[in-house]
Amino acid sequence: PQVCESAGEPLSSRLEPRQMSDSQRFPVAAHALAYLAHKGAYDAAHACPSAILAASVPTNPVVIRRVTALLSKAGLIATRPGASGGSWLLRQPEEIRLDEVLKAVNGCAHLGSPPLGAKGCPIGEHIPRQVAKVLTLADQAASDSLRKITIADLLAAAHEPVGTGPAEGDRHPRGVVLVTHRLAALDGADEGILLGAPSPSP
Repeated sequence: PQVCESAGEPLSSRLEPRQMSDSQRFPVAAHALAYLAHKGAYDAAHACPSAILAASVPTNPVVIRRVTALLSKAGLIATRPGASGGSWLLRQPEEIRLDEVLKAVNGCAHLGSPPLGAKGCPIGEHIPRQVAKVLTLADQAASDSLRKITIADLLAAAHEPVGTGPAEGDRHPRGVVLVTHRLAALDGADEGILLGAPSPSP
């Protein structure tokens, strides 16, 4: 099978395993889930190694293992350690909503948390609490939007088919219905532009 790598060793093996920021977790998690669906990784026999997932992003396999640990804890995937290990989906891609993925990787943690504030300061004593409320609203708004989109939708918009394992053909569909209006609405783009179709002449 084709692996996302350059000549010689995979790019992922040459990337340093830096500490992953909160803002990276959700994009990497969504990417990993989409790749597992694309490869038909629905059971241990079709587990996808972290090095292969990392080559697709690309990032270091250590980063992938940190993300897959969170996704496994949330019950979205299963993992198996070791040289023959890897990850596989526990649910069909059309059943995995992006708000669940966001929650699995700790939500909008990348927005940070307000400082404690200085006692005796009229701003320091009250503004942090108001900022905390705004952060809660932001997290809720993100969840409300992402609830309408699934991993299958991401693959559909990218024109990528959902793969199936040989033993799971009856349970997991070989394709997904194109659902691109949701992504187009969020992106502010025309559906044809989103899918890479030629733009209409003015």
